[in-house]
Amino acid sequence: MYNFLFYFLIEVFGIFFMILSFSVIIVYLLIMILSALEMRDFLKKNKFADYQDIITSPIAPGVSILAPAFNEASNIVQNAKSLMSLHYGRFEVIIINDGSKDETLQKLIDAFELKKTDYAFEPEIETQAIRGIYKSPNKSYRRLIVVDKENGGKADALNAGINISQMELLACIDVDCILSSDSITRMVRPFMEETNKKVIAVGGAIGIANNCDVKDGTVTKYRAPESSLGRFQVVEYCRAFLMGRMAWSRINGLMLISGAFGFFKRDLVMAVGGYFPKTVGEDMELVVRMRRYMEEKKIPYKVSFIPDPLCWTEVPEDEDILSRQRNRWMRGTIETLQLHRKIGFNTRFGILGTISYPFWSIFEKFAPILELVGLLYTLVLVLIGDFSALYFMALLLMVFLLSMLVSSFSVLYEQIAFNNYKDKKDLKRLIWLILLEPFIIHPKVVLWGLRGHIDFIIGKGGWGKMIRTGFKTAEDRKNINSQSNTV
Repeated sequence: MYNFLFYFLIEVFGIFFMILSFSVIIVYLLIMILSALEMRDFLKKNKFADYQDIITSPIAPGVSILAPAFNEASNIVQNAKSLMSLHYGRFEVIIINDGSKDETLQKLIDAFELKKTDYAFEPEIETQAIRGIYKSPNKSYRRLIVVDKENGGKADALNAGINISQMELLACIDVDCILSSDSITRMVRPFMEETNKKVIAVGGAIGIANNCDVKDGTVTKYRAPESSLGRFQVVEYCRAFLMGRMAWSRINGLMLISGAFGFFKRDLVMAVGGYFPKTVGEDMELVVRMRRYMEEKKIPYKVSFIPDPLCWTEVPEDEDILSRQRNRWMRGTIETLQLHRKIGFNTRFGILGTISYPFWSIFEKFAPILELVGLLYTLVLVLIGDFSALYFMALLLMVFLLSMLVSSFSVLYEQIAFNNYKDKKDLKRLIWLILLEPFIIHPKVVLWGLRGHIDFIIGKGGWGKMIRTGFKTAEDRKNINSQSNTV
């Protein structure tokens, strides 16, 4: 009896993994097709676009840029200057000092002649205590507002900024990111274009600035990162933004806008209660909650995505730091899916419930678990002598070729649309990484995802410490190289 049950389960698992394997292939081929169609339409539509019209348009929405800061004293002044110099007509920059223990606040006060003011605002969203609001009497800095508050985390800091903001749109960014000078004009355009549906949020692509030259808050020369982990993230970001999110945008199924660079309708963010501070995936959770609200109210809406590289960030190239980041991403995904499990497989919520939620549950949340179970299943087959090497190698080769195809097309999209990596050496490095990624990096990503599941189960929270080396100018890089040669 037990013997029969054991072999019955073996057969069931075999059929399950066969269906899963072919499902993965079909899903990612569909994603490639949808993203290609969306990229084609985007490039065609923007070929003759004049964004200067948006800057001068009297109907262009105002934008409140919210930038939480915690212990950012080394770069905060330069970052604030960069944000205030963006090309747009009506915007304000709100920097929220989230209880920094260094000189972040004092450096801002000294650099911009800030004075503590009795700033009138209505705290509609509950946050940690506000210690003071600062503005400058110098008209050159009229756009800048600095909020000093007790530490409460990124989501709490953003909520404090939302309470104080005055504009129609919220631009939520990481303060250490670099924004293109025309980033606001490009991101507000979808809000102005759509007539049949209400655009509730717009996400932007994130570029990787590691090993690139940065001057006056702009990336002047692109290079692929020196480390394999850095190059892996270049390929990964191309897959995520230029392929994945373009495809989801095509069918209005986006569930995630990067917390480093996203625009939202302020009235809707206020209506849903702002960011949820008790999750480490506050960016994804807010988008899902906004979409859920619109579905329940039966209001036609859209979440858009702009593939232009308008925001650059420094990614971790240390394995320990990267593992903590991926652990946090997994925990954030699990928390969001559990908080909104009501929408899962529910036709009442349209594409969100019937396509987006199931995809994130199977291909994102459970992906590392399914890979581990698949490995254990293969080992069991080997032990009982029911292992087909030919079948296994054929399936492995098929999955490997699919991985190469998806990654290669992602980099190809980047080259066709933006052509940032002009040096052939960089492209060769990225291609080599694509070939090696499934063997040297992907197993680690699976392990980090599994640890995220374990930490979620045992209740381990927090962001984990993220250490950045800072952006480099061409002169900085030259000095570093000369010092290395001298040593």
